Amino acid sequence: MVLTADTAADTLLDWFAATARDLPWRRADCDAWGVLVSEIMLQQTPVARVEPIWHEWLERWPKPSALAAAPQADVLRAWGKLGYPRRALRLHAAADAIAREHGDVVPDDVDTLLALPGIGAYTARAVAAFAYGRRVPVVDTNVRRVVARAVHGAGDAGPASNTRDMADVEALLPADEGRAATLSAALMELGALVCTARSPRCADCPIAPDCAWVRAGKPAYDGPAKPVQKFAGTDRQVRGLLLDVLRGTDGPVPKTRLDVVWDRAGQRDRCLDSLLTDGLVEQTEDGRFALPGEH
Repeated sequence: MVLTADTAADTLLDWFAATARDLPWRRADCDAWGVLVSEIMLQQTPVARVEPIWHEWLERWPKPSALAAAPQADVLRAWGKLGYPRRALRLHAAADAIAREHGDVVPDDVDTLLALPGIGAYTARAVAAFAYGRRVPVVDTNVRRVVARAVHGAGDAGPASNTRDMADVEALLPADEGRAATLSAALMELGALVCTARSPRCADCPIAPDCAWVRAGKPAYDGPAKPVQKFAGTDRQVRGLLLDVLRGTDGPVPKTRLDVVWDRAGQRDRCLDSLLTDGLVEQTEDGRFALPGEH
């Protein structure tokens, strides 16, 4: 291992203090609820799309109990174009549990966070680290790429391995909890802005002198090919079009309103069935369709 906990902490923390983006969920006045909302919204969604909607949510629902009391239809409408709308319902369910079981305060330890509905390993660790300063490894795609290059000398990260990935990041964290939590944020920032997948800016990287990949001459990634995510024509696109109709309408609509959004009937009906299964759409007794609770 070329990069060590000492060199990573000393170098990256200085770099992060000087260059970190001023994001609202990183500010001192942002509580754990704001951090949790940001982490759910940021999954597979760029910061630029999240930030304005995050502000709207926190103004409208400043604590978990406020969101828990909101109808699911309102929550789905407020989610807007962030994509993967099941995240909105998972956040709604988590807010309800926090309000009922934790005194309206987001828990501060990983195990309790994991027990909340819809909260996975990444989100639990991110909230523990970024909201409460806990020393826990936080691993996302950006962090895995930084570790693959800086520690292992690979051009990119291979298939995910929870045990290996957690151990890799754990080894880089300093003993001090606050410094460790900030380092987790710094690793993510480095991967997002400098050590990017396609055009890494090694000349601007604070740990380039200690990076195993740079020292090896930046060999091309030769691991398993990564699947290319497409959107056009996918079920995800069709589901979004169907939901757009319902979000833009008050109350149930006949199926004919939904049929016009996509001309492939088989795919369209399959997507509508999946929305019903996921609880994002409900069908009325007279056969119309609506957002949850709007009939």
